[in-house]
Amino acid sequence: MFKRILIAVGATTAIASAVPASAQLTQQGGLVNVTIGDVTLLNNFLNNDQIAALNNLSVPITVQAPIGIAANVCGVSAAVLGKSTTGPATCTATSGSQALAQIVNRQMLSQKK
Repeated sequence: MFKRILIAVGATTAIASAVPASAQLTQQGGLVNVTIGDVTLLNNFLNNDQIAALNNLSVPITVQAPIGIAANVCGVSAAVLGKSTTGPATCTATSGSQALAQIVNRQMLSQKK
């Protein structure tokens, strides 16, 4: 009887450990869609030309950021973002960072040239 319980627990653990992997697949390779509604969050991290270009974009803007950066600027734990199973993880930036500014520059501002 005891061996059967251990086997059942082992199978349950194997199934549970597979769930995060499937959740990661829906996150675009570990990327999170970060919505930025207030672009002034990035002013301290961009130069004057980049700020001017950013101010010409229609807000909100959305960029794809690694889960760690998204968690930092959205004030949400990476574990919460990693549990998204209904599609790509999303969050709204409540603060800026140098890393987010670089992503915005690469994904949004470089397209405006």
